[in-house]
Amino acid sequence: MSNLVAHFEITGKDGAKLQEYYANLFNWEINANNPMNYGLVNAGVGGGIGEGDQRVTVYVAVDDLQATLDKAVSLGGKVVQPITEIPGMVTLALFSDVEGNVIGLIKNQQ
Repeated sequence: MSNLVAHFEITGKDGAKLQEYYANLFNWEINANNPMNYGLVNAGVGGGIGEGDQRVTVYVAVDDLQATLDKAVSLGGKVVQPITEIPGMVTLALFSDVEGNVIGLIKNQQ
C-alpha cells in the first residue's frame, strides 16, 4: 500500500522535556544520543522528537482512550477534544502536551 505515514516528528522549545513526557506517557524508548539531541523512536512507525519549531503531526492508536487522556493530563497535558466517535469511521480524542502541541489519539482497532 502506498502513501502510508512513515515518520512522525514532535518538536518544541524544550526537546528533552518532550522526550521525557512521551517516554512516560507511551513507554517509548527514545534515543537522543546524537549531536543534535534528536530523540529517535520506533513506535510502530519511525519518528523523531526534538528541538525546533513548535509543531507535531501524529495520531497514536491506543487501547483505552480515556485512560490515555487521563494519563496525559496527569503528566501536564490538557484535553483539547474529548472522546468523539465518528460512526463507522473512528473514535478519537485530542490532547495538548506540555509544550502545547496537539496530539491525536485513535481507538486501536485490533
